[in-house]
Amino acid sequence: MEEIYYITFREARMLLASRGKVKLNLDLRKTNRTWEVEIREEGAVFPDGTLVERDVLEKIAKDDGTVYFVSNGGVYKAAIAGKSGFYKLVPTIPPTIEINGIRMHRTKEVNPLQDTRNKVNTVMPKEGETVLDTCMGLGYTAIEASKRGAYVITIEKDPNVIEIARINPWSREMFTGGKVQVIQGDAFEVIKKFNDGSFDVVIHDPPRFSLAGELYSEEFYRELFRILRPGGRLFHYVGNPGKKYRRKDLQKGVMERLRRAGFVGVRRVEEALGVVARKPEKAGKAGQRD
Repeated sequence: MEEIYYITFREARMLLASRGKVKLNLDLRKTNRTWEVEIREEGAVFPDGTLVERDVLEKIAKDDGTVYFVSNGGVYKAAIAGKSGFYKLVPTIPPTIEINGIRMHRTKEVNPLQDTRNKVNTVMPKEGETVLDTCMGLGYTAIEASKRGAYVITIEKDPNVIEIARINPWSREMFTGGKVQVIQGDAFEVIKKFNDGSFDVVIHDPPRFSLAGELYSEEFYRELFRILRPGGRLFHYVGNPGKKYRRKDLQKGVMERLRRAGFVGVRRVEEALGVVARKPEKAGKAGQRD
């Protein structure tokens, strides 16, 4: 398998400032491993023999919003220009994905890994449980849940997102077998194919309401209720779009629809910017309370 070396503005600046041979991390700090790079007048020679010319390094050094990688003798942006927009890996640690200028993880108050753990901690998947992650993204939620012993099914609608995840070293565990199954498809449709009571936990982290309103609908919540086992737990990331400036409380509407769909114990979890709920132990049809 061809080894891939990742460069951000950080590594490019270090290489430009170095002489001789330098050891540095080239996997976006996924591990503590270092690789030796030889600095020459014309540029930097990577372990596979690829020469990255000095003017290319200077360009990367000025771009603090993009991940680059060296593979098969060339230098590439970790980005895709698709029909539905522009996708790129952003060099936060760990990386986030940006779609049409919108980052898919919180990166200001917390890093994407802390953000993921905040979400997963609300439902605490256990050894032997089955988890549905409705919207994969880079797969951090699925990976974190699987590390806790759960078997995870994760759904992603956009093939470009899956391709970016395949580039990202922090997402690699999703594609190496084990306890994560990736399904490409629309969660609104895929969920209808699961049997009643298939999951112990659902982690629902959809795109913003303006992009995927159907994933905030009572109809979809009734499907989430159906596929959960009695006593099953749900975390629903909502965020707080519009609340600061328009006094709009999207979480309140989500909570009301979840209750109508049959969920109990519905409450906000401020540190995760979302809502938790559960299916009653003795659940009737959706919409009935215990």
